[in-house]
Amino acid sequence: MNIISLLALFVFLIFTVATASSDSGLSTKYYDRVCPQALPTIKRVVEDAVAQERRMGASLLRLHFHDCFVNGCDASVLLDQTSTIDSEKNALANANSARGFEVIDRIKSEVDKICGRPIVSCADILTLVARDSVVALGGPSWKVKLGRRDSTTASRATANANLPSPFMDLPALIKNFKDQGLDEKDLVLLSGAHTLGFAQCFTFRDRIYNDTNIDPAFAGHLRTICPRVGGDSNLAPLDPTPSSFDTKYFNNLIRKRGVLISDQVLLNGRKTNELVSEYNEDKTKFFKDFSKSMIKMGKIDLLTGNRGQVRHNCRRVNSQ
Repeated sequence: MNIISLLALFVFLIFTVATASSDSGLSTKYYDRVCPQALPTIKRVVEDAVAQERRMGASLLRLHFHDCFVNGCDASVLLDQTSTIDSEKNALANANSARGFEVIDRIKSEVDKICGRPIVSCADILTLVARDSVVALGGPSWKVKLGRRDSTTASRATANANLPSPFMDLPALIKNFKDQGLDEKDLVLLSGAHTLGFAQCFTFRDRIYNDTNIDPAFAGHLRTICPRVGGDSNLAPLDPTPSSFDTKYFNNLIRKRGVLISDQVLLNGRKTNELVSEYNEDKTKFFKDFSKSMIKMGKIDLLTGNRGQVRHNCRRVNSQ
């Protein structure tokens, strides 16, 4: 190989490495120059919303998850129904369940005002809101790379197909996460977000009346909340401290007190079982690894550069 060929190969390798490490144009400093007050404004509104209602933190975290699992982290979950948009808000996992949209509206309004124009995408807002909600409830922080753009479409059908069900067994959950580029470790870690929030009665009724893999006293307690008939929207906490980001979710699973079928089945696999035990015993490791999985999830199928748009209103596509 002559010197010119060697030089060309060297340049190619340098370019390849630079491209591979560029994270599709994302940067933790993406808004630093154009609007340095953007991130502090978002954090302030999240903290205020969580102070008013602790449960809101779990709801905002869940919005990010439900966004990323449907055609990527592109804020499609925020779009309202129109003649051309089949809103994901009407999907089975979101209807009468997904919440926090008004908080996102407030954040968008305030951040656009402080920036002087629509600069921060709704997709980036969802990603930052998830992190800030976890922090507000005592969980870890992590650096969020920014620069996502917003979709101009939504898909209720894809949401119905892609969002994991509370009735799934372990193989179905593993496949569901693998389809998004996430592995079994990510499954356990992101399920650990159920250390926050509540579940509606209809999502755990079958477990408390028909499942044998449940602590009898715990099942009896949940039956006082969730009758065999009616009360579908009655709420039960997903762990004993639903407003604190901790490891009690994992302890619940070990004690056969997982509220959802999709929670308790994490003990049905060797690797997932080991991870549940590990995170139950080591809060520091859970916090560190959870942060890594959130960063990983936040990169699913992004729109960047000239793809997509920065919506002026998170509920509507910009008019052409």
